[in-house]
Amino acid sequence: QVQPVESGGGSVKAGGSLRLSCTTSGYPRSTYCMGWFRQAPGKERERVAFIYNGGISTYYADSVKGRFTISQDNAKNTLYLQMNSLKPEDTAMYHCAAVISPPCDPAYGMDYWGKGTQVTISS
Repeated sequence: QVQPVESGGGSVKAGGSLRLSCTTSGYPRSTYCMGWFRQAPGKERERVAFIYNGGISTYYADSVKGRFTISQDNAKNTLYLQMNSLKPEDTAMYHCAAVISPPCDPAYGMDYWGKGTQVTISS
């Protein structure tokens, strides 16, 4: 069973930056999307950023546009999420995940789901 492994989380002050990494080796070539999702205590899982449609397209949640950047290094089988200008409301467990067929939405289930890395932003 392929399971993505995340790293890079931590605690920083508002305005700071973090870069999350996720190893993605083992995903089938037919993977429709891979990306980052988060869940804060008492809240539903939400999409943060993902690459889809064969890597042609990217999606960002409105709340992170202009602050977060998703990228991938195929040679290293690694997916990244550069997070800048972090806000307290970004505090959550961040999961790396992927799905073979659309939609790319944890509400409908993901085929691969990492255990997550905690991001905590203090004011």
